[in-house]
Amino acid sequence: MTKRSTPPTRRPLSPCVQICQIEPITSVCEGCGRTLDEIAGWGSMAEAEKAPVWERLEAEGYVTKNHATKNYVTKNYVTKNYVIKKLCH
Repeated sequence: MTKRSTPPTRRPLSPCVQICQIEPITSVCEGCGRTLDEIAGWGSMAEAEKAPVWERLEAEGYVTKNHATKNYVTKNYVTKNYVIKKLCH
């Protein structure tokens, strides 16, 4: 009997919620939770490089397993403060 592998997690192209506010001391975006370096390099990062970032964002509450963000969401999710129609990259 063979073990079934877990299907890969389907994620949007980016955790960006188009609410870009960088916290000056930590250089972390308050909207998506990424650092400036992660934001700048996101488009050229391989999925293997993005995976630990996604995992950290999930652990810190910026996104959930179904990809709703901490206080903001994309088209299929409930929002606390804002309605976001699409993700930026």
